Amino acid sequence: MFRHLLKNAIFSIVATAVATGALAQNSSKLPNGWPSRPLHILVGFPGGSSPDLVARALQEPLSKALGQPVIVENRPGAGGNIAANLVAKSTDDYTIGVMINGNLTIAKLLNPATPYDPAKDLAPISLIGTAPLVLAAPVSAPGHDAREFLAAARQAGNKWSYGSPGVGTVGQIGMELLKGKIGIDPVHIPYQGNPQVISAMIGGQVNLALLPPGLATTQIRAGKLKAIGVTSAGRSALVPEIPSLADAGVKGYQLEIWTAAAAPASMPKAIVAHLSTLISDIVRTPEMRQKLFIQGWQAVGSSPEGLENRIKSDTALLGGVIKSRNIHVD
Repeated sequence: MFRHLLKNAIFSIVATAVATGALAQNSSKLPNGWPSRPLHILVGFPGGSSPDLVARALQEPLSKALGQPVIVENRPGAGGNIAANLVAKSTDDYTIGVMINGNLTIAKLLNPATPYDPAKDLAPISLIGTAPLVLAAPVSAPGHDAREFLAAARQAGNKWSYGSPGVGTVGQIGMELLKGKIGIDPVHIPYQGNPQVISAMIGGQVNLALLPPGLATTQIRAGKLKAIGVTSAGRSALVPEIPSLADAGVKGYQLEIWTAAAAPASMPKAIVAHLSTLISDIVRTPEMRQKLFIQGWQAVGSSPEGLENRIKSDTALLGGVIKSRNIHVD
């Protein structure tokens, strides 16, 4: 027993020393005087959206770690690409973004006129969190379960509509993928963010939407929306009370959203590495894990390389849907 405890203690000390050493090494390579002023985090969606909540959860601990204020700025529009472009074009070394899948993967594939190229103009910092989506509908939607609801959706054809936080977001591409798999045909209506999608569903303007679990469950538990199913292979720990769409016969349909931190490609690598270490360490703390879980995220806190690998795999997946469903910006 004593040997086991001693071994664990030694391992903990060594791990801490390695982590501290890595942080010190990153810090020693930082440009002289950095950081000397506030860090700005740009979010491409309105206040109350999932990326906004994540950025604001990071705000205080990151400020403490940097010893400088951290300012969150909302620049909504174009499915988050307005803010992503501002980050990509920033040259002050004090601007980063909290972004979603689409901003870092298929923005240029979706619209060649997009003023930034995710692969060339943005530098991965850290994958913060992942989550399945919840297929939700108004409480007045037909059907007692998912199978009956989907049957009604097939029968409705293009008389129904679905909402998303913008063209090219996973909320849209995921629905287009679902349409092809199960033979439904609701018309797409884009909004500035998911809070607006939810308001439209509650108000009866749209019939269904794929929503982040943190936003969906609040409305579902309040009796304002109806849960149809989650896009994971089985039930998700984030929303264990909601069955998987696979249980309703939707096979081979697994989809995740994620949120991540990214910097301009022009930002010095030492600063990117330093921010990655700080952010990933913050994300992996028990306090932040719990905050993210409540918001509807499974915490990750990856390295820049881990995020880069996820970007490549999702670009291939989502890019395939864009081509097969002929999705484009009008």
